[in-house]
This record gives sequence, C-alpha cells and structure tokens, in this order.
Amino acid sequence: MAAAPPPKADELQPHPPKEQLPSVSFCITSPPPWPEAVILGFQHFIVMLGTTVIIPSALVPQMGGGNEEKARVIQTLLFVAGINTLLQTFFGSRLPVVMGGSYTFVAPTISIILAGRYDNETDPHEKFLRTMRGTQGALIIASTIQIILGFSGLWRNVVKLLSPLSAVPLVSLVGFGLYELGFPAVSFAPSLAYFLCF
Repeated sequence: MAAAPPPKADELQPHPPKEQLPSVSFCITSPPPWPEAVILGFQHFIVMLGTTVIIPSALVPQMGGGNEEKARVIQTLLFVAGINTLLQTFFGSRLPVVMGGSYTFVAPTISIILAGRYDNETDPHEKFLRTMRGTQGALIIASTIQIILGFSGLWRNVVKLLSPLSAVPLVSLVGFGLYELGFPAVSFAPSLAYFLCF
C-alpha cells in the first residue's frame, strides 16, 4: 500500500479579503451611503492635504528654497497625488483613497541636505535646484530596490508576516513622532482640528 502524498504547503499570499467582517460597518460589498462617503472623502482629503503641506514646509527651507519654491513643491505634490489617485482608483487596488506624499523619502532627503555637498552654492535658488536634482536622482536609483522586490514576488513573503496587528503600532509610533509638530498648531485653528480628530 502506497503512502499518501504529503499535504500541499500553503502558498504565501497576503491576507485574503473577506466579503463582510463581523462588527465592521463598511466592507468591500457594503459601501457607505453617498452623503457619508462624501463627508468621509472630504475628511480624508483634509488629512492628506496636511501631510502634503508639512513635507515641503520642513524640507524646502533646508534645501535653500523660499516661499516660491515651497509653493511650487506643494503644487507638484498635489498634482502628482491626483494622478496617483486616479491611477490607483482605476488600475490599482481600486480603493477610494487619496494618495498623498510619502514620509519614506524624508530621511534620505535630510541626509542629502546635511551631507553638505551643495553648501558651496551662494545663490539659494541654485542650491535648491541642485539639491532637488540630487535628491531626485538618488531616490530614482534607490527605488529600483522596491521595484525589484515587488516584481520578483519576494515582497509577498514579507507581507505574509505583517498582520494588521503589527501594522497598528508602527503607524501609531509614526503619529506620535509627528505629535510635537502638529499639536501646537491646534490652537491656531481648533475648529479644523476638531474635525480631523473624528
């Protein structure tokens, strides 16, 4: 009598979506009503707008740029966020979210700024342009690692280890790190801050 073949090992995949979760109001097949969806979308946009403004406000002055360069970077971030949102909504995961700026690029940008490679520029605008070009080139080269991980399927193995339970502390710690930047500004616009809390 032949032995039974060994059981097939589970393929490493991200957590599969479920149609409806218990005690969760809105899932894939149960979207919120339109009036509530508009309010939630506006709230999401306001939160995204804050992150879009805080990244250039922190980095552009260190790069040698003034208010004109800061406004241009904010406009560029909003334009690219709109394009990313449309691409993600129609071709990506098709979730109704607004794509915003990423804090992933802040640490490499600060290290490029602090390296002092462009400190010999006397014109602040020229220093800003050279720093921006150096940052863009470095991030384009560095992003190839993420592209290789994504297309090779190696990232699927990492995602299998990341559950929502492990992602919540990570997001919370990032939020606590930004607390000292955002909370003092609440006193300037408490009515706006109230809506962002809920």
